[in-house]
Amino acid sequence: MTETLSAALPEDVEAAVHRVLKAACERELRLATAESCTGGLIASVLTDVEGVSHVFERGFVVYTDEAKAEILGVPADLIEREGAVSRDVAVAMAEGGIAHSGADICLAVTGFSGPGGPGDEPGLVHFACLRRGGSPQHREEHFGDIGRGETRIACVRTALDMIGACLG
Repeated sequence: MTETLSAALPEDVEAAVHRVLKAACERELRLATAESCTGGLIASVLTDVEGVSHVFERGFVVYTDEAKAEILGVPADLIEREGAVSRDVAVAMAEGGIAHSGADICLAVTGFSGPGGPGDEPGLVHFACLRRGGSPQHREEHFGDIGRGETRIACVRTALDMIGACLG
């Protein structure tokens, strides 16, 4: 059972956390996250399960464009050209997470968990999941204007699904 957030997590999300961590343990694979709009929430749930959280190697919280560039090595011109909330930036974040960690799999997320600036779509989120030596998997979600908390929980659900698929 997760301890820190178990009261706030929907049952399906908590079950997914357990499945992902168990599969990573069985395969002896280490996980990392590179998070923007979720602010470390995915890393938090991956470290909340006693006895299996050791598969989590590290998390990068890169909320600003500068942090994405400085910490993960995402090219600033890519962020400027494509926008921080884009497929290419999500993939570059996952690649940077792998390059700057000892993890076997990195899940990256960037999006709008609430209202962004003019013309930004609330709930638009890009995910990328990369297994070391493999090709990045990308997913674009349109969660809608459901609120910051609900969007972040939806992001956790999608992230766990993608990590599970990467674990094979």
